Amino acid sequence: MKTFSPKKTDVNRKWYLVDAKEKPAGRLAAKIAHILRGKHKTIFAPHIDCGDYVIVINAKKIKLTGTKPEKKMYFTHSGYLGSIKETPAGKIMKEKPEMFLKNMVAGMIPHNRLKRDVLSKLKIFAGNEHNISVQSIETLE
Repeated sequence: MKTFSPKKTDVNRKWYLVDAKEKPAGRLAAKIAHILRGKHKTIFAPHIDCGDYVIVINAKKIKLTGTKPEKKMYFTHSGYLGSIKETPAGKIMKEKPEMFLKNMVAGMIPHNRLKRDVLSKLKIFAGNEHNISVQSIETLE
């Protein structure tokens, strides 16, 4: 008996559509990261990008639970003394909801050479419609 090791030619990719309206942000990001990596497939291997494409709509309507919109802070620092800036999660969600969700998903994917390829399969739209034309899209709950 031999261990099966998938190759790039063995991977069949699907397109999934996710409606983010009123979904908790963390649970949604975890599910998206799971599908982008391909961990739901039987041929999953950590050294090959075998994940599927994900289209997310209604990113501006994601729900942050509890006091996260006011109390959860994101920090940026330019490297100069005294240049640290903090921004609450609620403000980032209002200004750039696509970036907010993409950063959440990126934090749930391993920091290795495949990360850029895995994240390139994620398409996020703030509104209700998307401009991607594909023959078959499955919807995820």
